[in-house]
Amino acid sequence: MRALFLEFIAILCRPAFFFEKNSFPPLEFFVLRKIQRASFSAKSAVYCMGMKTRENFKSRIGFIMTSAGCAIGLGNVWRFPFITGQYGGAAFVFFYLIFLVILGTPIMLCEFSVGRASGKSSVRSFHALEPAGSKWHVFGYFAAAGNYILMMFYTTVAGWMFSYIFKSADGTLAGATPDEIRAVFPQMLANPAEQVGWMAVAVIIGFAVCLRGLKDGVEKTSTIIMTSLLCLMLVLTARAVTLPGASKGLSFYLKPDFSKMAETGIGEVIFAAMGQSFFTLSLGIGSLAIFGSYIGKEKALTGEAISIIALDTFVAIMAGFIIFPSCFAFGENPGQGPGLIFTTLPNIFNAMPLGRLWGTLFFVFMSFAALSTVIAVFENIISFAIDMFGWSRKKAALVNAAALLVLSLPCALGFNLWSAVQVPGIGNIQDVEDFIVSNNLLPLGSLVYILFCTSRYGWGFKNFIAEANTGKGLKFPQQLRPYLTWVLPLIVIVIWAVGYLQKFILK
Repeated sequence: MRALFLEFIAILCRPAFFFEKNSFPPLEFFVLRKIQRASFSAKSAVYCMGMKTRENFKSRIGFIMTSAGCAIGLGNVWRFPFITGQYGGAAFVFFYLIFLVILGTPIMLCEFSVGRASGKSSVRSFHALEPAGSKWHVFGYFAAAGNYILMMFYTTVAGWMFSYIFKSADGTLAGATPDEIRAVFPQMLANPAEQVGWMAVAVIIGFAVCLRGLKDGVEKTSTIIMTSLLCLMLVLTARAVTLPGASKGLSFYLKPDFSKMAETGIGEVIFAAMGQSFFTLSLGIGSLAIFGSYIGKEKALTGEAISIIALDTFVAIMAGFIIFPSCFAFGENPGQGPGLIFTTLPNIFNAMPLGRLWGTLFFVFMSFAALSTVIAVFENIISFAIDMFGWSRKKAALVNAAALLVLSLPCALGFNLWSAVQVPGIGNIQDVEDFIVSNNLLPLGSLVYILFCTSRYGWGFKNFIAEANTGKGLKFPQQLRPYLTWVLPLIVIVIWAVGYLQKFILK
């Protein structure tokens, strides 16, 4: 019986010209053609490349924790608190939350819907859902490239966090003067062996987790990491807000400062909130779509997207409760980026009682934030190979681990041996890779997902809304179709265009 069923499916998957009109009586021919067309509209359920059962998440909490781990990254810690203070504190947070809802939620919903309906990674999901003869699937290869390029520099940054766990724990930073601490980070960057070594640690850990499978590896590890991350945040927050002078930092962070907004310009503040809400979730390269392909139809997707965004926002806001009270308590400037993480905060930990412990815990927290993203994106990369080539998970993991170790070398060496490699107007190798992803693939990829889900030349709004609203829970309002179809694409185009203006013209 099983053999007959598989033979029947194989017949349905043949091109239309295999059915010669004169081979069957008119009625049978008509029925067969109808069945064949229906089979192609259901490619998401039975894709002609294979009949393998797709692994699913064991629990809803595992799906939320893994997806949130993908969205939550180092930008939540070293950018969000600074930009909040710079643009008016709580007033900026208000605009940021609004844009998370009206920008982040629908785009995330598009990714999840495409992933769940197709049951495929982004490199194959468009094949399964696009109209016959269309070329939407070409974007899948750009999405795959985006995941690889992201990891080509993110593994190096994750390595920095691992390195500083040991620098804090072994006393390298303890008792050092501010100038000595300031020198540690450039010394690390200038050391090729250290850069490559810690990058390799990030790659090996990430693929070792993915090698164990979706449930026993990715889901279980991501749940443990995210739970530990949240617990560490609460401990560090409790310590920071109880420091002498912490109230000044809390006031700076939380008190709405409309005069600062007026001084900066309300338009600039709104655009900053819009940009932060868009880029914090790393939407547009299918990194989240894969996790939609691993869940069932029991829950509508809007509520799931909001849960993930809420967790991402919680981590970003709590990071401010760690950084601002600490900086103000010790009279340090709460800057952003590596200067904040690797210079300012180690000086603060040195001034605290048990500073060695608090510093180590902080970099463990930062490592968890980085590693959760690495694992999630590596799962995407492994799924590309499984979907495209039919490889086993083991082969896909080992081949891609070797590939990423090689592909990540330019970034790791771009701060030392290859530091002379610079692109005018952009910067070093890491800056170029970040520019390709952040300034191009994320916004333009988000635009593709939106158009694919709303255009009648793509998957179409009816299919999208049916998939998004299947299951129990919060539904996406169909009345928002004009916004999703016309307004949201325009906003994304503006974000992309302004990013170029700020990068090359308005410096």
